[in-house]
Amino acid sequence: VQIFKLQQQQYCNMLARASLIGSYRIVARCSGPASTRAIRFLSAEAVDDTETKSRAAEKGKPKTTSAPKKSFEELPVQYADISRAHVAIRDGVVRTECKRSHFISELVGANVYLKTEQRQFTGSFKERGARNALLQLLQSRGNDFKKTGAIAASAGNHALALAYHGKLLDVPVTVVMPTVAPLAKVDKCRKFGARIIIHGAHIGEAKEFAETLVEKENLTYINGYDDPPIIAGAGTIGIEAVDDVPNVDAVVVPVGGAGLIAGIACAVKTLKPKTIVIGVEPEFCASYTAATIAGRPVPAAVTPTLADGLAVPVVGPHAFEVARHYVDECVTCTEKEISLAVLRLIENEKMVVEGGGAAGLAALLPGGKLDRPDLKGKNIVVPLCGGNIDTTVLGRVMERGLSADDRLCNFYATVSDRPGGIAKLTALLSEEGASIKDIYHERAWLHSSVDQVQVKCVVELQGKEHAKRLKRALLAAGYPLIWDIEY
Repeated sequence: VQIFKLQQQQYCNMLARASLIGSYRIVARCSGPASTRAIRFLSAEAVDDTETKSRAAEKGKPKTTSAPKKSFEELPVQYADISRAHVAIRDGVVRTECKRSHFISELVGANVYLKTEQRQFTGSFKERGARNALLQLLQSRGNDFKKTGAIAASAGNHALALAYHGKLLDVPVTVVMPTVAPLAKVDKCRKFGARIIIHGAHIGEAKEFAETLVEKENLTYINGYDDPPIIAGAGTIGIEAVDDVPNVDAVVVPVGGAGLIAGIACAVKTLKPKTIVIGVEPEFCASYTAATIAGRPVPAAVTPTLADGLAVPVVGPHAFEVARHYVDECVTCTEKEISLAVLRLIENEKMVVEGGGAAGLAALLPGGKLDRPDLKGKNIVVPLCGGNIDTTVLGRVMERGLSADDRLCNFYATVSDRPGGIAKLTALLSEEGASIKDIYHERAWLHSSVDQVQVKCVVELQGKEHAKRLKRALLAAGYPLIWDIEY
């Protein structure tokens, strides 16, 4: 097949599709200038049959409200945009490492490469998109943009990234943050010189208020996950991942507003078409899954989650349009899996990563949705997309991780209300190697016997087998138990 001279972008897209399809022949060639010329390929054996079946299926298909897919050339973000962003931002962001983790690889049963985006100066990958967006606005508007500035609504990472790079590029930045925004992040944004406005009970109300200031003060609103320059900036992670791991088989990406996975998938699929790209989102906010089912961005139910950075109720329309062309699948992870992933990274890699940043790893760990045969032994890249977690939240996440790992257990035991009753129980716990973290006994709510009390114990153990051994010992000693209490 002769490949005509096309512009760089169309050539890249054509190769990406050609590598995926298999055997081809030319079906149609669009006429027009080089900027719009393209070639359409289909499998030679399936051309006639595919078109016939497609027309027949369309006749009996009910009408849906899903938006039709755009062609590759119509997508809001192309590989050329990501490539230009990679060159533009490389002097202003950290080129993070992407190294194989020995201990995590053993746990997962595959070669897991961790892309440490939490090492960026402000602690997340958001710097890539923020800097790219500001640079593009400076290029198109010049000094006028420096006089007016940018505005965004964010409770965390996007606000930090925009404030920091706004200061570096001498662009005034206004950030509207909801009342629930962590004080540490508010103070950091203020130190970077951003104008901070606290408004709204949640990010939705903060965004609405920010949009009212756009016209009033002639500001430019920068969406943290859906603006094309933001998506292109995030996609530079994909270029670096392929460069560092040339034989990559899969990339597992956390999903919130879908900007990160859209950019990474576009870059990876263009450079390595056979690499699979999988998204992971918290089951408490599965907005990308909802959009995939509906065929367009739709609101999803949101419950407070440890992966608060991924709790975006509606994915971005631009991001979704790009992602649906490149992403192979998306799975969900539980709160238990997220807390366990954070704990594993702290213990094995000495890395502090926020819940949303560890979501990709959460699905790969034993028991997760991606703990499956087709990924065993593969080379898997996992971006750790952020490390901005409050110390109080980190403490709670670690305790939940220990509980999920059966290294922190709680139970009720009924003991005698005579002197030495609790002493015998604690002696048995000591013999079995259980460290008491908390103990409390009460008399009022046990109605079975007046000479007995119920004791609640929280103990630190070494894992599941140790927990089973302790439970057997308590039952053998005659203690009535309510084990592993759920709240």
